[in-house]
Amino acid sequence: MLNLFLPNKHVDTVYDITPTFLKENGKKAVIVDLDNTLVPWNVSNATEEIKTWLHSMEEANIKVTIFSNNNEERVRIFSEPLHIPFIHKANKPLKTKFRRAQKLMGVKKDEVVVIGDQLLTDILGGNRAGFYTILVVPIVQSDAAITKFNRRMERKILNRFYAQGKLTKRVLHDE
Repeated sequence: MLNLFLPNKHVDTVYDITPTFLKENGKKAVIVDLDNTLVPWNVSNATEEIKTWLHSMEEANIKVTIFSNNNEERVRIFSEPLHIPFIHKANKPLKTKFRRAQKLMGVKKDEVVVIGDQLLTDILGGNRAGFYTILVVPIVQSDAAITKFNRRMERKILNRFYAQGKLTKRVLHDE
């Protein structure tokens, strides 16, 4: 049961996920969380670094969909200036909208990678949908109130994975 929370890969940031890595692993599409994965949860717009990372995906013909449980306004403000499709109110960890994102990108299940900072939403949902999953360290240690409960549960699961040698502990970023 706990293995549903186990990502295929654990990295420090999205910048550790390159088009070369994705292509070498047969991936053609990325479903990526927004808050605390691409930018801090309280930042509205993409940084220049994120724009560069997203552009590198586009140049490599890797499709990207922003995927968030947040409301439409929040996700639209971030995604529209970048001309990147998005799904808001994704109801993670339910797999329905994960599969919708896959179909919208027109790729096979084994060609999709899900990237996010939370085990209980991003990784669980991606694993349940049958996708390759990558956990990134949250960009900032602070969270929206709704996420704080999840983080407490997540720490217990992560500590178990670390103790079992299934994951290597990563360092939290600062704002």
